[in-house]
Amino acid sequence: MTGADVPAAGPGECRPEFRHGLVVGKFYPPHAGHHALIEAAAARCAAVTVVVAPSRRESIPLADRVAWLREAHAATPWVRIVGRYDDHPVDYADPAIWDLHCAVFRDALGGKLVDAVFSSEAYGGELARRFDAVPVCVDPDRRGVPVSGTAVRADPAAHWHLLGPAVRAWLVRRVVVVGAESTGTTTMAAALAAHYGTAWVPEYGRELTARKLAELRRQRPEATVFDVAWDRADFVEVAREQQAAEDAAARVSGPLLCCDTDARATAVWEERYLGSSSPQVRAAARRPALYLLTDHEGVPFVDDGLRDGEQLRAWMTGRFRAELAGCGVPVVELRGPHEARLAIAVAACDALLAAGWAFADPVLPA
Repeated sequence: MTGADVPAAGPGECRPEFRHGLVVGKFYPPHAGHHALIEAAAARCAAVTVVVAPSRRESIPLADRVAWLREAHAATPWVRIVGRYDDHPVDYADPAIWDLHCAVFRDALGGKLVDAVFSSEAYGGELARRFDAVPVCVDPDRRGVPVSGTAVRADPAAHWHLLGPAVRAWLVRRVVVVGAESTGTTTMAAALAAHYGTAWVPEYGRELTARKLAELRRQRPEATVFDVAWDRADFVEVAREQQAAEDAAARVSGPLLCCDTDARATAVWEERYLGSSSPQVRAAARRPALYLLTDHEGVPFVDDGLRDGEQLRAWMTGRFRAELAGCGVPVVELRGPHEARLAIAVAACDALLAAGWAFADPVLPA
């Protein structure tokens, strides 16, 4: 099958150059260069199959890569993204190994023929020959989009602008600030976000408290925060909505995302109001990259109309300390005036970013 076999276009339509294009890669992780390659194939083909073919030793699950690519190319429905694990060795000089890889790709194609193979790699010509297809080389020198999977894995932060929202959300380092009432969690989350020029996630529980109090005051204008009632469903809602806001922010954040509380902290607040925490809220707890615990000592209690636990701040600090001690996440406690706390927090976040990201090596050519 060649480009000459493509059916004639209808009135006002452009005839695709190829019937069916093939793109193969690991997409470890997907980046702007990959998207440009797929878009180039989509522009010249009536249909495109993108085969995501990593080895099982790699760090990013196959299902995630497929989902990320499908999201990124949803506007071109003639582009089909399929995934297959390919654990065979890589040796471009060995015809038998080529046969093994091509068998994986043919299985992914499901018997469909291809007449063009789009690639930015040197092996694209041989791959096209084995499919009796036209080789189409796209930006082999990486001039159009100067990036590679190897470069991204070595330094995701330096290439952040070349990663899509879903990939950013998977890679972002989440830092959660927790603490008792009026100990500066919101101030710290916002200050860190400003320092790093990134996003931060406000506390949903505070928003819900304000809403509950406003509803009460429509019936009883004299009501105060001490009249607000809480039940299990409220804390399930807080955990759910807090995570939804966090996940949305992660898609647009820089490499560091600052969060004012999370589900693990919500479980402590549930215990404070209802005497115990529920399995639903505890099950929602995640493992961020870092916890920052704001100590209550030396921090004045500011009654802003939504706070009701001045006498419980010491107990709350102790509960947070105990809760975080066994969660398997690094914890840094913040004490002293705000400037000192911010310096401690920045040093901890700098160390987190300096540690980089750990990726298992892909299977490399022999």
